[in-house]
Amino acid sequence: QVQLVESGGGLVQAGGSLRLSCVASGRTFSRYAMGWFRQAPGKEREFVAGTSWSVVGVYYTYYADSVKGRFTISRDSAKNTVELQMNSLKPEDTAVYYCAADPDYSTLRGGLNVDYWGQGTQVSVSS
Repeated sequence: QVQLVESGGGLVQAGGSLRLSCVASGRTFSRYAMGWFRQAPGKEREFVAGTSWSVVGVYYTYYADSVKGRFTISRDSAKNTVELQMNSLKPEDTAVYYCAADPDYSTLRGGLNVDYWGQGTQVSVSS
């Protein structure tokens, strides 16, 4: 059974940092695009950051404009994990954060028909 399990969410003051972790199990994800999405109350789920893979084993990273320079995505394919380091957090970053995985980065990036989703972890940033 394939599972993506997120952890690391919590409550932090504006300007603070959190590190989210996603552990994938049930299959090997080395050739999957993996990433993070978030959904704030009353809003649609949106892309935050993602990593694709290439046949030469290089992983590329991508970010939403709203988090560039503040968030960093990283992955350890040997451990089937992907992490999101979030610095300089703002109240508008408050949301449930979801880990996602799909063989195709374009599908992952679009957020529709994605193969696998985690359950989500709450991030709350107070002003």
